[in-house]
Amino acid sequence: MAVNRQVESSNLSRGAITFIYLFEFICYGDMMAPRKKSKTTRKPAKVSPVIRVEQEWHKIAHYAFFAGICLAIIVGLFRDTFASVLGVNANYVFVTTFVLLGAIVGLFNLTAKETQPFLIATIALMLGGIVNLGYVYVIGKALSNILANIVVFVVPAAIVVSLKTIWQLASK
Repeated sequence: MAVNRQVESSNLSRGAITFIYLFEFICYGDMMAPRKKSKTTRKPAKVSPVIRVEQEWHKIAHYAFFAGICLAIIVGLFRDTFASVLGVNANYVFVTTFVLLGAIVGLFNLTAKETQPFLIATIALMLGGIVNLGYVYVIGKALSNILANIVVFVVPAAIVVSLKTIWQLASK
């Protein structure tokens, strides 16, 4: 590789050169093997209508996730203002919205590869939701509200993903 020749001819210490070689090995695998570029061009594969529909649902679920996180932050910051506007039933509206968005995300957003990291992150969020952030000076109440909203949003998605995983494991 050109980088290797440049590194060897420079005035870097042996430790720096070793670090660069290690970095290349981690990123590229074999350090000394030349990189081959593929000269073959592939024709774009025809996409069936079923896959297109699945891709559309996946895109909708991505938007639902983004909307859920944004709503959780906004409602967490301005919970008292929204509660005064919506009245007594404000908490019911918030929880129902987050549960529906979370269910949509759980049904359509995750692939098999993403299941385990998602469930681990959900467990971490639920454990983080136990912490009383209300004692943090000035922003504690808002942080507590935001985290509680995110947990309410993510838990239905985790339940759906867990059930899908159990179903897949049982069907094998």
